[in-house]
Amino acid sequence: MGGGAPEKYQSLPGGGYTPPSGDRGSRILAPLKAEGARGVAIAVVSTVVVFALLAYAIVNSSGWPQVKEAFFDPDVFWDSFGKILSKFGRDIFIFVVAEIFVLILALLVAVIRSLRAPVFTPLRILAAAYTDLFRAVPTILVIFLLGFGAPGLQIKGVPHSDLFWAIVALILVYSAYVAEVYRAGIESVHPSQVASARALGLSRGKTLRFVVIPQAVRRVIPPLLNDFIGLQKDAALIAFLGYTEALRQASIISAAEFDFTPYVALAIIYIFITIPEARFVDWLVARDQRKRQTTWGV
Repeated sequence: MGGGAPEKYQSLPGGGYTPPSGDRGSRILAPLKAEGARGVAIAVVSTVVVFALLAYAIVNSSGWPQVKEAFFDPDVFWDSFGKILSKFGRDIFIFVVAEIFVLILALLVAVIRSLRAPVFTPLRILAAAYTDLFRAVPTILVIFLLGFGAPGLQIKGVPHSDLFWAIVALILVYSAYVAEVYRAGIESVHPSQVASARALGLSRGKTLRFVVIPQAVRRVIPPLLNDFIGLQKDAALIAFLGYTEALRQASIISAAEFDFTPYVALAIIYIFITIPEARFVDWLVARDQRKRQTTWGV
């Protein structure tokens, strides 16, 4: 007993212990494996039961026949799916263009807010006001204000297209959110990293460029991807300006058919695109946690 290795474990040269090999190890690990398998089985069965009861309750509700006819007409679904999918490319175009500018503008705003020298105080105030303003106003309202209002200014050298200004609205709104994500990453870099870089003779600008920002960006990739999933969905809000993309196309077909099935078709398109992206974000988070545990020796 007195401080030695437990009888069922083998001592290691470094002072630790490891489970015994062979039959004795198998006997120790077998109950744990069985318990894990039991847990998986219970989870699967309970999930199937819950969803089966939910489906039974919906299908046997009094209004299900009317809902089925209005939302799940197979003929309307297959008729509209291809048309909606063909317009979905416009949503992807809007998302990609907006994302490129969001990455650049948000990083610029985050860097400005992280500057501590007194001379940058006016810029910091402007950057803080920008993030507060565009995070306070709903995205759809910004799209309406810019999409309908800005073209009326007739500014020379600037496109008058409502699509252009709607994309600008998305960039302004999401840059405010992403800037805060960047700023959190910048502030998470330990001050010793900055002190070390300065001790090596790097200027403040080079320290920010080569030391702080690369570390900050790596740390905030998962939340950045979550924001871009939201941006991908909010690109559909441009439909309210009359631009014919996937949501607008679904609305047109729905009005012509007096049926809501086209909206279900569009929802399925979003589901098949967004869920894999969400799982990818989860995988990135789990990988980052494993790296941290390895680094900390957990």
